Amino acid sequence: MRLLLTGAGGQLGSEIARLVAGLNEKRARARVALLALDHSSLDVSSRDQVLSAVLSFEPDVVIHAAALTAVDSCELEPERAYSVNALGTRNVAEAARLNGSHLVYLSTDYVFDGRASRPYLEWDEPAPISVYGRSKLGGERELDGSHTVIRTAWVMGRTGSNMARTVLRLGRQTRGELRFVDDQRGSPTVASDLAAKVLELATARRPGLFHVTNQGEATWFEVARQIMAAAGLDKGRVVPISTGELDPPRPAARPANSVLENAALRLSGDELLPDWRESLDRLVAEIA
Repeated sequence: MRLLLTGAGGQLGSEIARLVAGLNEKRARARVALLALDHSSLDVSSRDQVLSAVLSFEPDVVIHAAALTAVDSCELEPERAYSVNALGTRNVAEAARLNGSHLVYLSTDYVFDGRASRPYLEWDEPAPISVYGRSKLGGERELDGSHTVIRTAWVMGRTGSNMARTVLRLGRQTRGELRFVDDQRGSPTVASDLAAKVLELATARRPGLFHVTNQGEATWFEVARQIMAAAGLDKGRVVPISTGELDPPRPAARPANSVLENAALRLSGDELLPDWRESLDRLVAEIA
């Protein structure tokens, strides 16, 4: 299989590339030919660059993980957000269509407004409340039903800027209280677990929309306590605050509830990702 990966320098992209490399080492045949492109080698907002990359490599599958994911930056720079997340996805979708490639697009829990009193299903109507969420939903709408859309949430990995690495840094380098929001609830997801399921759905060319997260739900406060405990640090230093107490306030609104029910996987009989606590403990040990 020939696989083109955008966003290869990000948390998820780097895990997918690492996973493919590991699988290739174990195989004498049926290896995956991977073209892993980060932002420095492919600007997805450039139609010419995207068409050139896809049509010259001729991949069987394109995993489109490139995105502008800094939620507050998107709010402050909406044109840049739409250029990368929505128009960039249009460019990738066009190139995949011209080449006959199956396309897998990574989307987000932020397409929902957070007002539901239960986890969100794949068939619930999106209603984003931030530029980031609207631009990612714009990307979803560039695909047709023959391709794959994977929504995920609260991703943490070995690389990049994420909650696990931030809490570990603060826990080791500072003293006193660590204040984290306790009124935003979501689905914590470890990048290595997510990468394995993304690659599984991609190689099977499974069409449709899937929510893919680790099982269980939590607030950021609960996640921070779990990270501290897993690292052998004092979780009692973590104290809960409300979103309104953040100082300074964040430019972008966050959904109060963005828990994603992995209904499409579960109803199809697919294996679900492990509980978030189990996977987060493993991630903390790897980072440490």
